[in-house]
Amino acid sequence: MRGLLTLATTTHPAVDPGSGLVLDPGTAWILNPRVAVRPEPFGALLYHFGTRRLSFLKDTRLVDLVTALADFPSVDATFTALGIDEAARPGYVSALQRLADTDMLLPAPRHD
Repeated sequence: MRGLLTLATTTHPAVDPGSGLVLDPGTAWILNPRVAVRPEPFGALLYHFGTRRLSFLKDTRLVDLVTALADFPSVDATFTALGIDEAARPGYVSALQRLADTDMLLPAPRHD
C-alpha cells in the first residue's frame, strides 16, 4: 500500500489565499495545518483540505525543506540546517513563495 496522507493537528488562524504575503527567509514559516503531505517516489503530494488544491513537489530537498520549516526559527535557519548552499537558496525561496501564494505555507505564529 502506498503512503497515506498525514495531516497536522495544530490550529492556525485562517489566512486568505492570495493575500499577498511575501515570504521573508528571515522569518519563520510553517506548513498550513490544513495541508497533508503524502510522500511519493518523485517527492511528495501536498493536499489542502480547505481549498482542495493539490500540489506536486518534484524535488526531495524541497520536500525536506517544507516539512522541516516548523522546526527552525526562520527559513534561513532551515536552509542552513539542511545544508542548502547560498547559491541554491533563491530557487527554493521562489518555490516556497509559490506555496505561500496558494495557502500551503503560512507565517508561523509569533511567540512573544
